[in-house]
Amino acid sequence: MNDHRRDRRSPERQHSGQQPGQRPEERWEQQPGQQPGQQPGQRSGRPSGQQPPPGPPTDVGEMGDASVPEGLVSAVEHLVGTGPVLLGAYTVAELTAVDAIVDFLEARPPDDVLAEAVRSLAARQLLLAGSSGEQVQVRGDLGIIVAFQRRARKVLDARTTGTGPGEPWRILLLPQPERICMMVRIDALGVHQIGLYKLDEALRMLTDWLPQGRSADPDEAVDVDGMLAAAERSALVTVTRYTAQGSAEVAEDSTDLVLARSDGRLHVLSRDPRDQDRLVPSRAEGREDVDDRLVGLLA
Repeated sequence: MNDHRRDRRSPERQHSGQQPGQRPEERWEQQPGQQPGQQPGQRSGRPSGQQPPPGPPTDVGEMGDASVPEGLVSAVEHLVGTGPVLLGAYTVAELTAVDAIVDFLEARPPDDVLAEAVRSLAARQLLLAGSSGEQVQVRGDLGIIVAFQRRARKVLDARTTGTGPGEPWRILLLPQPERICMMVRIDALGVHQIGLYKLDEALRMLTDWLPQGRSADPDEAVDVDGMLAAAERSALVTVTRYTAQGSAEVAEDSTDLVLARSDGRLHVLSRDPRDQDRLVPSRAEGREDVDDRLVGLLA
C-alpha cells in the first residue's frame, strides 16, 4: 500500500513583496463566463439561455484577503443549475500563481516555473496588476475558480491506477454549501480541467470513473497487499477537512477509502480503526452502495 500513501505536509507559500502568510488581494471585474475583450452580454462556450438573471448581492463569507464582486456566487450557482459550467484548463503552476489550489494537495513549483506561469496568465489578460504592489486582479473564469476554491473547506482527492488513454488519473471534488461542486480532472501531463457541476452529477461522474465490478465477499480471507498489486484497476479516495490560516490551507482530519477490481470483483477497503496503517475489507453492495459511501464521506 505504499503506492497509496502521500505526504500531506503543507508546502510554504510565499508571494513576492509580501510577508509570509499574506496573500495578494484578488478582484474579479468580469461577469461569469465573460472572456477578456467581450462586450457585456456576450458569452463564450455557454449555450444560449444560460444567462444568470440579476440576483441580490451574495455575501461570499470568509475569503481571506480576496475581494469578490457582489452577486458572483449566486449568478454562477444559477448557471450551474442549468448545466455544467466549464472553466478551462490550467497547469498547476498557473493555479499556484493565483493561489487557486489547496496547499497540501500539490508541491509548490519552482520559482522560475511560477514566474513563467505569471507571464502566461498576464499575456492572456487573466492576471492584471492591481491598484498597489500588494494587489492583483484575477479575471475571467480563472477568477471564478479562485472564488470557489477559497470558499471550500473540504476536498475529495481520488487517485487511480489502470487508466486508459484520455482518462484523468486523478480527480478532485471541492463541494460548496449550495450543493454544487468544483471538479478538477488531472491528466498524465498535469493539465487541470476544471468545471462546476451539481453535486449529484459530480458524484455520478466520479463513481463511473472509479473501479467497478461485482462485490467481493468481505468475509473472505484475502491478502490485501497481493490483491492490490494484481488489481486491474485500483483507487485511493481521501476526503480531508481543512481550515485556512492566512493564505495557507491546513489539513485537519481525513478519511480514506480504497477500491480495487481484481478478477472482475470489486474489493472495498478502509482503515482499521485500531491500526490506521492497516487496510481491512469493507462491505459494499454494488455501485449504489459505493455512491452512498462517497456521499457519506462528504457529509
